[in-house]
Amino acid sequence: MPNAVNLLRFAALAITASLAPGALPAQAKEFTFSAKANERMAKKLNIPVFFALPASARSPVPANVDTTDLLIDFRHPEAQRPGAEMGLRLIVTKRAGMAGRLAKSGLVQTGDILLTFRSEWGGAGAYPNIQMGVSHTGIAYVKDGTVHNLDNPLNEEYLGADLRGNLNSEHYRTLDFIHVIRPRNLSDAQRANVAAWAGRLTAGAKRVYPSQVSFNQDYNAPKYRPGKPVDFVQRLGQVALGQNPEGTLDLFCSEFAWSVLSLRDCDPAKSADAFKAGGVPACVREPMKPMLATGDYVFRRNRSSYVGLADGPLLVIDALKLPAAERQKMLHSVFVANPGSLAKLSAGHKAISEQLSPKFEPLEKYYLGAGQGILQNVKARVISKAFIRAIPENYSPTSFLINTLLPPDNVNRTMDYVATIVIE
Repeated sequence: MPNAVNLLRFAALAITASLAPGALPAQAKEFTFSAKANERMAKKLNIPVFFALPASARSPVPANVDTTDLLIDFRHPEAQRPGAEMGLRLIVTKRAGMAGRLAKSGLVQTGDILLTFRSEWGGAGAYPNIQMGVSHTGIAYVKDGTVHNLDNPLNEEYLGADLRGNLNSEHYRTLDFIHVIRPRNLSDAQRANVAAWAGRLTAGAKRVYPSQVSFNQDYNAPKYRPGKPVDFVQRLGQVALGQNPEGTLDLFCSEFAWSVLSLRDCDPAKSADAFKAGGVPACVREPMKPMLATGDYVFRRNRSSYVGLADGPLLVIDALKLPAAERQKMLHSVFVANPGSLAKLSAGHKAISEQLSPKFEPLEKYYLGAGQGILQNVKARVISKAFIRAIPENYSPTSFLINTLLPPDNVNRTMDYVATIVIE
């Protein structure tokens, strides 16, 4: 058999030589923990523990992933107690060729939510902490073996100079971290529909933006109204189909992504007549229940309870199962602004943070009392109701991440955390 062995070796060398210069053959890997890698990533991320996630938030992934990227099971140094670990799955990658590798590995799929994650927001104050470092939402679709992004604004800053959305726009070129969130149980047909809608919106971006679809800068003014038809999703479908509805539809980034996912049961090649009709097509279905400012999960903890827009750090800290004094100290830290971290915010986000700071004072009392003794719970509920009255049901960029913090069997859990892309 020596000749056969030599032939196999020769074939392997030939395959390797045929690769593009600098390319490496894919390797079967899984997310693994390494103390040395963990220490390096802890320094690189430099995030508070409430920017990490419990294992229950994670989506299933194959045991062996074909990729040349480094896959790390990161464990936050402040949360490694058995049963209360917090961490992130990290895909450590180079920017060059990233979109192709992510598609080939299956770690990013059509319909996945791409959350811009700004680790430098950690410790910058109540607003950036409660947002868990998330500032923007895009949606992914795979075409021709490459991950593409679809974002609102539908302009060069987010879709690139050619408006093709290849993760090469100014926005994506300047990112170091991206959270990947996956809607649960998307079928092949639903993914095909999402890709088709994304393709139409991308192809028509120059024509429809900003005359038919524009960007809404007020994240506190969603189009969603409880109990009302989601006619804004119908209008987005009409725009994508070239039906030229009257007026301009302004959507903020996460609302746009939520709307595209609402079209996952609609085949654009077959549903033109349904979108021309008077009502919202029957195929339109919300991908995630919009959130109130605060939820009832910390009070009720059952399969039908839900979380709120401001509940992210609270749920992470709650899952740490800390002694009472440590818990209160960490909850308080969410509302403390570090001047050094605050300086890293963009001018716009810094202005929002300063504007909202006084309004977060009662929210700290809600954090400190929720899920505690009877009296504290009563006070927390009162504060919670005041926030609910002031803020409409919404789907902020962080809401997709917060949804993953619900227990896996919760009926309102429709999203899973896949991983965080670390671009080096």
